[in-house]
Order: sequence, then C-alpha cells, then structure tokens
Amino acid sequence: MRFSDDARRARLAVRHAVHPEHRLADPLAVNDALVALHATEPATVHLALAARMHEPTVSAVEAALYDERSIIKQLAMRRTLFGFTRDLLPAVLGSASARVATQQHSTLAKDLERHDVTTDGAAWIARASAAVRERLAHGDALSAAQLRTELPELHGRSKVGPDARKWDKSTPFAPRLLTLLGAEGHIMRAANTGHWRTSRTTWIATEHWLGERPVPLAASDGYAVLVARWLATFGPGTEADIVWWLGATKAAVRRALADINAVEVSLDSGSVGYVLPDDEPGEPVGEWAALLPTLDPTVMGWKERDFYLDSALVPYLFDSNGNGGTTAWLDGRIVGCWVQDDASRVQVIPARALSKRDADRLQVEADRLTEFLDGVTIANVYKSRLMKGERLP
Repeated sequence: MRFSDDARRARLAVRHAVHPEHRLADPLAVNDALVALHATEPATVHLALAARMHEPTVSAVEAALYDERSIIKQLAMRRTLFGFTRDLLPAVLGSASARVATQQHSTLAKDLERHDVTTDGAAWIARASAAVRERLAHGDALSAAQLRTELPELHGRSKVGPDARKWDKSTPFAPRLLTLLGAEGHIMRAANTGHWRTSRTTWIATEHWLGERPVPLAASDGYAVLVARWLATFGPGTEADIVWWLGATKAAVRRALADINAVEVSLDSGSVGYVLPDDEPGEPVGEWAALLPTLDPTVMGWKERDFYLDSALVPYLFDSNGNGGTTAWLDGRIVGCWVQDDASRVQVIPARALSKRDADRLQVEADRLTEFLDGVTIANVYKSRLMKGERLP
C-alpha cells in the first residue's frame, strides 16, 4: 500500500484536529487525539489545546490540568515533559519514564560525587528520596524551595570551578532529585502557583494527586502501547521517526512494531513507513490554516519532516537540537511562524511571500489566537531564527 504526501497531510489535518472542521470539544479529547502534549514550555499546553478546540478558554485547560486532573504532566520520551491522559500513565511509567529515570539516577549520583556533596551519590539519593516521600505522604503540595528549606537531606549544590564562564552558577541538586522522583512515578507536578504562561511547580505524592498510584506496565508492553497510539495519530511514519519521538532504541521500536502487527507501506520519499493494521489513506480535506505554538506536538511528531516542511526552512524554524518554534500552516505545510507585537497582537511572519488570499486565511487564525491570549504575552524559551526576525536569503 502507498501513502502519498498529500494523503499524509490530509490525515494530519483530521487526526491532529488542526482543520477547523475537525476541531474538538474539550482539552481531554485533544490530548487523547495527540497522544502527548509537549509541556517543556508551560504555555505550549494551553496554546496547543486552544488551536484544536472549537471554543478554547484558559479556564477549561486549567480545569483539566488541576481540577479534573484528566491531563497529567509527566517526564517521559527524550527526557521531555509531556501532558498525558491518565489511561496512558501505566504504559508511560513502565517504558519511556523508566528509561529516563534510570539515566537520571546515574547522572545525578555521579554529579553529587563530582561536586563533593557526598562520597556515595546513590546513598544520598536514597536518603533524600525517602525524606521527600515521607514529607509528601500526607497530601501536601510543596515547591522545591519549600522542600529544600524543610529537609536537610536535600542540601547540596553544584560547585563553580575556576574556569567557569560568567553565566555558570552554583545550583541546588534538590530540583534534580524531584525530577527523578517524578520520572519514577513517586511524585507528580501539582498546581502551578504562577500565571499559566510560567512554570512555578509544586510537587505532591502521586497517590494523592490521582487517588492511586498507576501500576507501570512491563517496558515492552508500554512501548507497544505508545507506538500503537503514535501510529494512530502520526502514522504513517518511518522507523527513524518512531525511534526519535519515543527516545528509545531501534530494538525496542522494532519489537513494538512486531507486537502490534504494524504494516509496512511505501512513502513518496522512497522510505518504508508503518501504519496500524487495516489503516488506509483517508479522503482529501478542504483548505485549512493554523497557527501552532513552540514545541507543538504536530511540529515535533516526526524526525523526517519533508512531507510538511521544505528542507530549506528547517534551520529557520528549528534549533540545532530539533526544537521547533512557532509555526504557521497552510493546507498541511509550514509556511512561516508567528510572534506578538508590542500590543500582544499575533502577527504572522511568512518564510516566503504569500498571496493575499493565503495571507488573509492566516490572518483569521491570528485574530482567533489574539482573542484567546486576551493581552497575555508569551515569552518563548525556544525562539527560532525566523521568530527573531532573520529572513531567508
């Protein structure tokens, strides 16, 4: 079976809920459709949901995150923070999160010893972990700073050497321990004490946040669940796409593909792609436009992006680590980015000249996003060259 680039773009429009006629009713439905919401930049969760909801509001997103707790922030693939639906947590905790936790435990233990905090990093982690879990056992939600103040077991900072650069600073190890405990599933990010566009995390015991602690699946079972969900939303995709998105090994991905009986298909690029059994190219869709935020799940869904992005634009829209900035889309292709002016109005920056009709289509989305933001200005950590004002030659 063959999947053309046109078919892939049409599927993206529908399955990613970016086509106006295929937007969804609430945050949970969007999160379920996208598998995972990037949450490294706090505003991305709100903006990614808003782009795909019929009538988006900040209050609806906040309710899903902190009242209903139907969207859970969890460190997982590629040591990245994501928002997941609760039903995916057993799979995530047993696979991607467990892999990250193992890596973080080893790195933290070595750094504790290297910075002379302790001669036994593993023992320090064990003592500090026990202290944090005991302190949070009664349901309190506390910040890293509060926990450091209350628990002497968390004391310890990195050293700044004689050859340090002016921006090198001594930092506490406590936040890294909390990140590790989160990856292990012992604690979770609770209410954000700051504005929705900023991150002021508090931590709480998992069983208090969710009512119970999810039981992690075996690693292979967890990867199979995640790969199946990825194919349902992002497929067809190549092995390289899945390995990159999942942050796992080729062996783990190949086993997952076999476990779910994934089907090989041919792509216009000449590569072999994979889809779920019985999945077929869908029908063409009409015209559409969309403005997506930094690190949006659609932008970050594939490693091999030629079917929706001109390779000449990649350096202007992604940094050297593959982090995507804001993007402007027309009919399944990225054609530019967006920024905000001094009055917080959204302005589209095309990578190349657009027809008046296409510019007008994007302006409709810019006005819609401006209305959602309601005067709030987003400060992006990951700014692309195009967002910074650099133009293509």
